[in-house]
Amino acid sequence: MTHYRGSPSGLLEHPLIRRLTAMHLDPNDYVIFGSGPLLAHGLRHSVSDLDVVARNRGWDRVHDLGHHGRGRYSGHMIVSLWGGRLQFSQQWIPGARQADELIDDADIFAGLRFARLQDVLAYKMRLRRPKDLLDLPTLLGRLQEEASYGTYASSQ
Repeated sequence: MTHYRGSPSGLLEHPLIRRLTAMHLDPNDYVIFGSGPLLAHGLRHSVSDLDVVARNRGWDRVHDLGHHGRGRYSGHMIVSLWGGRLQFSQQWIPGARQADELIDDADIFAGLRFARLQDVLAYKMRLRRPKDLLDLPTLLGRLQEEASYGTYASSQ
């Protein structure tokens, strides 16, 4: 189930988002993952790269355009563009939900699909890199806020 949300100020002006949207990929063929959803939710003001899970024509297009490598955590093919600041894969890390689920279940901001914060939290908790550990309190706080608001709103 897709969740439509507002758009934080400046989201579409972020250089990496602009680079991604300039590729004119079908937004139904990819989801922005990694720390990109933190940007979309207004929990970060910048990110140094965008991790994107792509399928169908979106994947075919980036596959033909970018540099091929292997993912550090998954071992799967990664396609890098714009000096590695845009990284595409057909699936996320092992143990994560399948690409179709991640894309179809995404939150939509400004017409773009971003992985749900629950999926981002699971990913960051699994990897537990220093940069991920810094994001955990922010993610947990936002998810608790949303859960509390959802409970309050449903009791009205």
